[in-house]
Amino acid sequence: MTDNELKELVASLAISHERLSKKMEETDRQMRETDRLLKESKAETDRQMKETDRQMRETDRQMKETDRQMKETDKRMENTDKKLEQMGIYLGNIGNNQGAVAEEYFVNSLKNRLNIGNLKFDVLLSGVELKTKKIRDEFDILLVNGDTLALIEVKYKVHPNIMDKLPKKIEHIKLMPSYKNYKIYAGIAGFKIPQEVIELAKDNGYFVLQRVGDIIEEISDNLIAS
Repeated sequence: MTDNELKELVASLAISHERLSKKMEETDRQMRETDRLLKESKAETDRQMKETDRQMRETDRQMKETDRQMKETDKRMENTDKKLEQMGIYLGNIGNNQGAVAEEYFVNSLKNRLNIGNLKFDVLLSGVELKTKKIRDEFDILLVNGDTLALIEVKYKVHPNIMDKLPKKIEHIKLMPSYKNYKIYAGIAGFKIPQEVIELAKDNGYFVLQRVGDIIEEISDNLIAS
């Protein structure tokens, strides 16, 4: 081997070594970068897992709190339902008592004046019941003579819906054999009767008996028999 060839070989080996060194340095750099990225990724993953765990614990806490609140709400609603039920019974009793007071007042008052307008009656009946297989009804007050009957529905406070009940009351009273051929007049009696109800009664040919102080005010201008 000549000197020139030897020099070229040495130069070539030097270049190869330099290239190899650069490749190793690059590889080492890449490995360090990869290691850095892996560490960062692991750190981020750990952070995310810790955050997820925290959120799950918070969600669990919120669910337990929600469950507690729902139980408290259910308990309050149960107590409220009981109170409302008790109030309903109480108010129902008040309503029944008021109705009984009104009925007693009109029964006692009408005993002393068995007439509605120009119609005169012989007998006053109260709390008359109708019972058939299909129908059950009760009539607060009936005024009766030989061929005519006055049906009186009594309420402490009269509401407009009473106008829907009176035609059915008339139909039912006619089912009773004793009164099937009678002329039937109907009316309402109460302690408190709104003017609109009075007007409805007049328009339908019903009479009105209203307590005013210690007397009964009667409205019977346009009676219609059924």
